[in-house]
Order: sequence, then C-alpha cells, then structure tokens
Amino acid sequence: MKKFRPLLLLLITVGTLTSSSTVYAQSHCDLLQVSNVASVIHGASANYWFGVMELPFLFISVFFAFLTAYALRGGKFGKGMTYMAWGFLVMAVGHLHMQIEHYYGINIFKTLLGQISGSVAWFIALIVTWALSGLGFWSIYKASKGA
Repeated sequence: MKKFRPLLLLLITVGTLTSSSTVYAQSHCDLLQVSNVASVIHGASANYWFGVMELPFLFISVFFAFLTAYALRGGKFGKGMTYMAWGFLVMAVGHLHMQIEHYYGINIFKTLLGQISGSVAWFIALIVTWALSGLGFWSIYKASKGA
C-alpha cells in the first residue's frame, strides 16, 4: 500500500482552489458557474496576497540563514550555511525585483542597465543564486559524510 502524503495533497488542493475558477472561466466552462469578472477578481486577489506574503517570509528565512551561519562560526557546516545564506539573499533581492515589476511595471535591472545588460544581469543573478545555494548544500553534504 502506498504511503499517504498529506503535504502533497495539501499543495494540490491549494493549487486547484486558487487557479481552478480562473481556468474554467477562461475556457467558458459552466461547471463552476463562474463569470469572467469573478474569476479575475478571485485570481488577482489570491495572487496579490501570495505575492505580499512571499517577501516577509523570504526575508525572515534569509535572516535565520545568516543567524545559523553565524552560530556555526566557520567549519564545513558554517561555510556551507554561509554560502546558502548569501544565495538566499541574492534570491530575495531577485524576488523583490519581480514583485516590483509585477505590481508597478518597473524592471529595475533594465531601467538601470538597459535592455540587454539588464537581461544579462538577471541571468547572472540566477546563476549566482543557484551556484551559492548548491555550493552550500554540497559543503554541508561533504561535512555530513565526514569528507
């Protein structure tokens, strides 16, 4: 018998509830009796609150990542956590940038650096985030194996 996975069920349910009315209304399906206006209002409201709640939790996570790295004070675990904290900080700045672009229509990278340079800077920020996070996880993994 398969193992019951309540977290997966919760994620699927929340995803279905937040997006289903918009999808059905856009395809003109009468299954849920949802009008286009109601679906746009519902979808925008959910997206707005998810976007608003994303940033505080992300910055709290960054804060605790640096706090944990400081508590470990070097060594392989501390070094790995420091890399991860810096990667999370770059990610947090990227998410702040995305929210500003979403709500205000201002792309900070392209405004400051131009169309091409802004896109390149965004790509470099993604690579730096992934590289620092991956390096941190790799360092912690090696330390846990005693290497």
